Formats: sequence, structure tokens, C-alpha cells
Amino acid sequence: MTKETKESKDCKALSLKTLTKSSVWDIQENDIFRMLSAADKDAELKDNLRHYASIIRSAFQIEELKSDDKPSQAKYTKLGYKVGIIKLGEDTNLVWAIKKRPIMRVTDLTYENIRHISAAKLIEVLDRNFGGGWDSLSQSIQDIIETGFDISTTTLPKDRLHKKGGMYDKKVADGYEVLEVEKGLWVEAIFAKVKPEAIKPRMKFDEHNDDEEEDEDADVEIIDDYNKPDEDDVELEDPNDDDINENNYRTTFAIEEVDDEDAESLSDFIADE
Repeated sequence: MTKETKESKDCKALSLKTLTKSSVWDIQENDIFRMLSAADKDAELKDNLRHYASIIRSAFQIEELKSDDKPSQAKYTKLGYKVGIIKLGEDTNLVWAIKKRPIMRVTDLTYENIRHISAAKLIEVLDRNFGGGWDSLSQSIQDIIETGFDISTTTLPKDRLHKKGGMYDKKVADGYEVLEVEKGLWVEAIFAKVKPEAIKPRMKFDEHNDDEEEDEDADVEIIDDYNKPDEDDVELEDPNDDDINENNYRTTFAIEEVDDEDAESLSDFIADE
């Protein structure tokens, strides 16, 4: 399926109810009249026509004409408008002249339409408005452009810009459109390429069986040994007061005799003190 065929099918799938200020840039004048003709059979659509007209006006110029004013209708047709009749009931008809709003200047660029133009069209718009280079654009215009395009710039002397194998050749080979803005003996090259739409990640949670989790928890035995004495503490544990008697309780200690004759006895040491 070609891109044109896909876009054509997408346009046919759109309706007034699903139209937004962004998707309206994907359709043409004939699509508008097709959608409006369906409103004749839908009371809800007719009651909200003003709301839908506001959405359409964001991308189209609309002029309401008198049904019997043939000269005006012919005049708008020559200006590139599509003229059609909108039925709002058995006795009520509107005549609209509709024309897609052109994107000619950088001030025509919006967050709604920036993703509905090609890189070549963007370069055409920039070329029509340029003089000072990328930095001459207001920050708000730069932000709008960069939501839909990857932009990079370089400023080099004229004889170096097209150096074989340089940045210029690499960018063009990668699919970028280029605008060259002369600045005396230097040239600013502005590269633009359509930015792929970001796909919002969707968090995927694993499905768990609650019964299995309960079973797993049931198999876990929690042992509270916080107050349990260590093994070494058990061996060194003091006897109970009831078990203490004169045979197992001492406050003295024995001093072993030393065979060395020169060694002083503890009694001698105490006497010396």
C-alpha cells in the first residue's frame, strides 16, 4: 500500500465527530463537504455545527455566501476555493466557500500543522523567510519546528561546506533536506529531517496467580530467634542462685609453685610492698 493510498483511506475514515485541530490538516476541501453532507442525517452533528466549524477554520478559510449570489461564488472559485451547499434541513441551506490555509511563512507554522508538512516544504518556508539564519527565528517558532523535525546547523567557509565526505554529504545521504544561508564568505547550512513520532511506552504487568502467592507464603516458616542466646553464651551461662553453695562458689585462686629458685613468691612481693 502506497503512502498516498493509506492517507486517502485515513481521510475517508475521518468524520466530523473524530476530527481534531491536528487531523484536519490531513484532509482537503472535498473531504469537508463529504463530512458535512453526512451531518444532514445526524441531528447531533447539526446541533454542534458551530463547534465543528471552529475546528475546520483552524486549517481552512471559510466564507459563507448567499445561495443566489452567483457572481461571488464564481469569484471565490477563481481564487481557488471549493464552493458547496450544506443542507441543515428541508428549508435551510448554507453555501460555503472553503480553501485550505496555505503555509507560506514561518508564522503560519503551528503545533497542529508542523507534523503535516514535509521536510522539503519546511525548507521552502524557511527559505522564503530567511536572512539571518536559524538563530534569527524566535524561540517559539524554533520549538514548533523541532517538535516535528530534527534540526542541525553548521557554519563554514563556502569552499569547505561541500568538502567531499564532510558533514554536508553525510547529512544529505541520511535523508536530510538542506537550506544554505549565505553570510558573507561563510555559509550556514540548516539540515532538516522529519522526526519519527514518539511511541509512548505502555507498562506491562506480569499476571500473577494470587492462590500461588498464598501457597508460597504458606511454605515460608518464620523463626524468631532474636531472644535466643548464642551457643557460646549457653556454655558460659551462670548457675542458678539455688545451685550456688560452698563447694561450687569460690572467690580465691590458687597460685602454682614455680621451680625456679630465683623467682620471688607472691608473699615476698607483698612483703616488699
